[in-house]
Amino acid sequence: MTPRTRPDVVRAIEAGGVVAVIRLKQPDRLRAIVDAVAEGGVRALEVTMTVPGAIDLIAALAPSLPPEFLLGAGTVVDGDTARRAIAAGAQFVVGPVFRPEVLAACHERDVAVMPGCFSPTEILEAWDAGADIVKVFPATVLGPAFFKDLRGPLPHVKLMPTGGVTLDNAGDWIRAGAVAVGVGTALLDAKAIAAGDYGMITANARRIVAGVRAAREGSGR
Repeated sequence: MTPRTRPDVVRAIEAGGVVAVIRLKQPDRLRAIVDAVAEGGVRALEVTMTVPGAIDLIAALAPSLPPEFLLGAGTVVDGDTARRAIAAGAQFVVGPVFRPEVLAACHERDVAVMPGCFSPTEILEAWDAGADIVKVFPATVLGPAFFKDLRGPLPHVKLMPTGGVTLDNAGDWIRAGAVAVGVGTALLDAKAIAAGDYGMITANARRIVAGVRAAREGSGR
């Protein structure tokens, strides 16, 4: 992968509009899944720390990805894990919660960071602390209307929902003001992976990418 600055990574995530959140019980299938979502047009991949051997997987995957790809680490909740993930090759770091030590570790290394937040107060505090994009999580219980309401008083904050994003509603989040969407189970169908049906994963990726693109074209964004 080509080295990128923190602003470059943020711009690339915004441009692509989709981050595939990879949670696996079978890490040996990671490469096939990466290739499948890539064929579908997804260019940002987040390997969560819940995947067995996640740091080693990131280290093995990073040198083999094309220059246009972004590889990130997810479910990062402490500074030490953030540093190890970055050393392994992660170009961005995502957390399920807002932990200042994770932001500090990423800022030390000029790496983009996306903490998870829920309330408007927490979202603004994370943004003011230096979050590059605020991951709203779990977005399942909030819905796109929350983003639309929040963008009124906080139009400068970059938001990305994770949880609650589906094949059908990805565009709704973009129209409501999200700069990108994080997609896990809706994209990475567990039954398809178990069956080795990676064509379905590619089809899911194409559908989500198309939904994001159509929403942006329709809203002029």
